[in-house]
Amino acid sequence: MDQYDEDENVYMQQEDDWDRDLLLDPAWEKQQRKTFTAWCNSHLRKAGTQIENIEEDFRDGLKLMLLLEVISGERLAKPERGKMRVHKISNVNKALDFIASKGVKLVSIGAEEIVDGNAKMTLGMIWTIILRFAIQDISVEETSAKEGLLLWCQRKTAPYKNVNIQNFHISWKDGLGFCALIHRHRPELIDYGKLRKDDPMTNLNTAFDVAEKYLDIPKMLDAEDIVGTARPDEKAIMTYVSSFYHAFSGAQKAETAANRICKVLAVNQENEQLMEDYEKLASDLLEWIRRTIPWLENRVPENTMQAMQQKLEDFRDYRRLHKPPKVQEKCQLEINFNTLQTKLRLSNRPAFMPSEGKMVSDISNAWGGLEGAEKGYEEWLLNEIRRLERLDHLAEKFRQKAAIHEAWTDGKEEMLQHRDYETASLSEIKALLKKHEAFESDLAAHQDRVEQIAAIAQELNELDYYDSPSVNARCQRICDQWDTLGALTQKRSEALQRTEKLLETIDQLYLEFAKRAAPFNNWMEGAMEDLQDTFIVHTIEEIQGLSTAHEQFKATLPEADKERQAILGIHNEIAKIVQTYHVNMAGSNPYTTINPQEINAKWDKVRQLVPQRDQALIEEHARQQNNERLRRQFANQANVIGPWIQTKMEEIGRISIEMHGTLEDQLTHLRQYEKSIVNYKPKIDQLEGDHQLIQEALIFDNKHTNYTMEHIRVGWEQLLTTIARTINEIENQILTRDAKGISQDQMNEFRASFNHFDRKRTGMMDAEDFKTCLISMGYNLGEAEFSRIMSIVDPNRMGLVTFQAFIDFMSRETADTDTADQVMASFKVLAGDKNYILADELRRELPPDQAEYCIARMAPYSGPDGVPGALDYMSFSTALYGESDL
Repeated sequence: MDQYDEDENVYMQQEDDWDRDLLLDPAWEKQQRKTFTAWCNSHLRKAGTQIENIEEDFRDGLKLMLLLEVISGERLAKPERGKMRVHKISNVNKALDFIASKGVKLVSIGAEEIVDGNAKMTLGMIWTIILRFAIQDISVEETSAKEGLLLWCQRKTAPYKNVNIQNFHISWKDGLGFCALIHRHRPELIDYGKLRKDDPMTNLNTAFDVAEKYLDIPKMLDAEDIVGTARPDEKAIMTYVSSFYHAFSGAQKAETAANRICKVLAVNQENEQLMEDYEKLASDLLEWIRRTIPWLENRVPENTMQAMQQKLEDFRDYRRLHKPPKVQEKCQLEINFNTLQTKLRLSNRPAFMPSEGKMVSDISNAWGGLEGAEKGYEEWLLNEIRRLERLDHLAEKFRQKAAIHEAWTDGKEEMLQHRDYETASLSEIKALLKKHEAFESDLAAHQDRVEQIAAIAQELNELDYYDSPSVNARCQRICDQWDTLGALTQKRSEALQRTEKLLETIDQLYLEFAKRAAPFNNWMEGAMEDLQDTFIVHTIEEIQGLSTAHEQFKATLPEADKERQAILGIHNEIAKIVQTYHVNMAGSNPYTTINPQEINAKWDKVRQLVPQRDQALIEEHARQQNNERLRRQFANQANVIGPWIQTKMEEIGRISIEMHGTLEDQLTHLRQYEKSIVNYKPKIDQLEGDHQLIQEALIFDNKHTNYTMEHIRVGWEQLLTTIARTINEIENQILTRDAKGISQDQMNEFRASFNHFDRKRTGMMDAEDFKTCLISMGYNLGEAEFSRIMSIVDPNRMGLVTFQAFIDFMSRETADTDTADQVMASFKVLAGDKNYILADELRRELPPDQAEYCIARMAPYSGPDGVPGALDYMSFSTALYGESDL
């Protein structure tokens, strides 16, 4: 059994299993019973019998076996004629075995069930038979069985509107499908244009009646069975439709048989014509083969790929245009020969014998020779094309590599022959060497390309390339040029290296010249600068130091001259190398701008300046000796006057502090001191004259004395000021003593206290010493009180208390008690019984000017009980004497 049969059996098995379950539907079972019965009778009628009840009439197996023989055209085993159950089962088994032998697998269908009249199993068995013998063999466009039958229906009814066959149930309910099948094959039987889709009963009855009457298709269903069911039974419809298929295909076979009879009459004529055609076709084909084989055996090669491509193109034209018709002729010749022989054999006529040499075997042999020559020619063509392709590839590769190499070498000989190194500097020579080394590396890298070019040329010669002479000539030129480049490269390398060594030697000499010339030049420039420098000295020692240094410098001149000669010798050596080796020096010394001419010029200048410097030092030495005399003259006087002034200052200080005699005695003594000081003025004037001479000589320092004229002037002025101030202080003390009524003992006591607390002996006490002095005298001082007292004794806030301010303060403090008693008595006289006084009372009792003065002093104060201008005792005393007085 082939795969197709296996697939069909599976399909049939699935259909059978599914449909036997659906037999539980009474409507469908009724349709199947009616349809299957009619189908069976359509075949049993050929054997002269029929069935009435499908499940009863097949129980003994006899009509079942007969049905299978009719529809298969084969003989089954001899049936059992007994009436017993076992005989019936045997007959049914024979029928079932025959069905199974046709490749149908019966599932759950047994002979006992058929014998027992099981309607479900009997209908399933009949459906299996219908599938196998009525539907399975239907084949339409590579589909078979159910799908094939459905496709046949669709193809046949496609031109009819309102007909859309998609299945074997509801697509047939309107009857138009059945009518369309009949009309398609027998249009004269039905007027299809008068049918309506909304009248299915008429349509179905028309189709069933026409089929039964004219097509010998029994009426298997009633119109009511289809219209009255929502979904007609698929198996019933398929069975009915398959009868239409077989009816129409049988009619077509009959028509074919009639046509065949007509064709037989023309067979003899056709056979004779075929014989003539064969002879002619064979002759033409053999002649074509005879002419073509020499062309295919021609193996003369071409030199160019284009010519070989043309041969290949001709061969392809032969394959594409000329041979295919001959292949068809040969094929047609064989077909005609075989057809002719078959026709003759079928007509019982003797076989056709072609003329000698024109047998099919002769043609096949000639064709084989043609194809052998063709194969050899094709292989030769391809090999030759591959050879030429290889040659063309090699030639193109040779040309490309040669072109690249020639482009690279273009201008290289001129570059290598260029004598640019003759005018180059050392750095440029080094750059040229680096560039040449890079070129040498590049040259070495191109060695492989030259070797490849030579190898390709050799291979082209070995492969017999048609243009080998030009290849060889070009290759030779490349090789010769390569040798020339190698020689020029070596020559240029040697020249560059030789020039580099010469320039390096010169460069080293240049560097040595620069290293020695630069410091020597700096030395000469420094020497010239020093020799021309306008020196400024202030002492004899300084000029002596300059003279010593100058003598040391002159001692170095012989050594310097040797260095100069050595430096010039380096320059001469460079000139000698340049002259000897014909070096073309492109520029001057790169390391320095100093040249021999400049060195000689500066050396001459130094030698000129040395005697000039000698003369200048001699003249300056004489001037410094005169300055030294002036210094000593000034110092001798200043060293006497300075200490004298200091001594006098100290004596005046002692006079003002010590308490020898009365103030009048001290004043007399001080005035005698003042007179002696004034008499010393001529010595000061003489010192001023010596100082003027020193200034005119531009002398700014004097190591012989620490006194300057400024110090002397300041000291002299301070001395005069001090004696005058001291005399004034004594005079003020006398006035204070007399005004305050201070006794001499009190004055001595005040002076003793002041001197004791004048710890620094400056004639003044600072704030702390003054505070200590007051505390020692019994004052109880707070910060506020001390600040008030300091504002009295130091109104300028200098932080210092003079003896005069001290005396004034102490004299006021001594007089405070008497003053308070006098104020109280005056207040009581003016106030009378009141505890305050008025401004009018003051005007009445005091002189006008004093009264107004007191009133003005009293204005800021108010008396008791808010009386304007009235003052109590405290306000009165404060207004008159101030807060610090009482």
